[in-house]
Amino acid sequence: MRVGLTYDLRSDYLAMGMSMEETAEFDKEETIAGIEHALFALGYVTDRIGHAKALVKRLEAGDRWDLVFNICEGLHGVAREAQAPAILDLYGVPYVFSDPLVLSLTLHKGLTKRVVRDAGVPTSDFCVYETSEDLADLRFSAPYFVKPVAEGTGKGCSAKSIVRDRMELAGVCDELVARFRQPALIEPYLTGREFTVGITGTGRQARIVASMEIVLLANAEKGVYSYENKGQYEDRVVYRACDPAADPVAAAADRVALGAWRALGCRDGGRVDIRCDAHQSPLFLEVNPLAGLNPKDSDLPILARMANVSYTELIGRIMSSAVARLQ
Repeated sequence: MRVGLTYDLRSDYLAMGMSMEETAEFDKEETIAGIEHALFALGYVTDRIGHAKALVKRLEAGDRWDLVFNICEGLHGVAREAQAPAILDLYGVPYVFSDPLVLSLTLHKGLTKRVVRDAGVPTSDFCVYETSEDLADLRFSAPYFVKPVAEGTGKGCSAKSIVRDRMELAGVCDELVARFRQPALIEPYLTGREFTVGITGTGRQARIVASMEIVLLANAEKGVYSYENKGQYEDRVVYRACDPAADPVAAAADRVALGAWRALGCRDGGRVDIRCDAHQSPLFLEVNPLAGLNPKDSDLPILARMANVSYTELIGRIMSSAVARLQ
C-alpha cells in the first residue's frame, strides 16, 4: 500500500519569519522521519507530500495514494486543521485521522464542549468571550481560567490565565482576543487532578492506550499546564502513569475521555485532556484528534511507552483503524 505523508514542517515556517510560538503546533523533521520509519517497518511504501498547498499541487498533477497519513495543522482560522482532509475528500483520497467536520468542531473548544455536554459527558461550565457584552452570560463565580478558544500546545495559557477577580476578567480576555485574533474561553478554574488519556481506534472499537496524571513540580509555572511548562516538561513536569484498576479517579477519567471521543466522532488515534474539580470528579477539558507524534516528546507516544506499546505498534494501531474504512 502506498501511503502519502502530509504535514507542516516547523523549520519551513520559521524560515518564512514566523515565531516559535506561532509554529508551536508544527512538526520537527524527526517526527516525519519517525512516522516514515514506522510505516516502512509495517510494510507500507511512503511518499512525502508536505503541507496543504503542496498537496494541492500534487493532486493537480495527477498524483494519488492508497491512503494519506495526515498530520497537517493548517495555517489560518478555527477550521485550519480541516484544510488538508477537506482537499483529500474533494479528490476522493482516503486518509488517516478525523474528517473535516470533526477537526473543525474540536479545534473550537466552546463548540466542542456544547456537543460533549449534550451527549451527557461531564464537562465544566463555560462562556465564549468575544466582547465584554458576553460576560452577561457568565453564570459561575471566580476563580476563572481563560484561554484562546482555538489553540493547542498550551498557547495562551500561563499563570495569567487564572483570574480570581471578576473585575479583571474582561481585561484578560480582551488581551487574548487581540493577541490570538479569536474568542477566548472562560471556564471555572479546576483545582483537582489533571490527566491526559491516549486513545486509538474509532467508534465502538476505540480503546484506551494509557492515561497519565500531570504533576507540576515546584519550579513549574504555578497551577497551570502552560505553554512554558509544556515546552520545558523534562524539568518542570512529572508524567505519572495511571493504574485504573487501583485508582478510581483515573478509571473515571478514562470513562469520560472515551465517552467524549466516541460522542465527537474522532477517528484512529489521539488524546483527551481531563481535569477534576475540587471533589475529584473528572471533567472533559478538550480533545486532540491530531495529537503530536514526535517519537520522544509527544504525549501520545509517551503514553504508549507507559503501556509497553512501541512507537511502531502505536502507528500500526492507528493505521489498522484507518485501513478498516477502506474495506
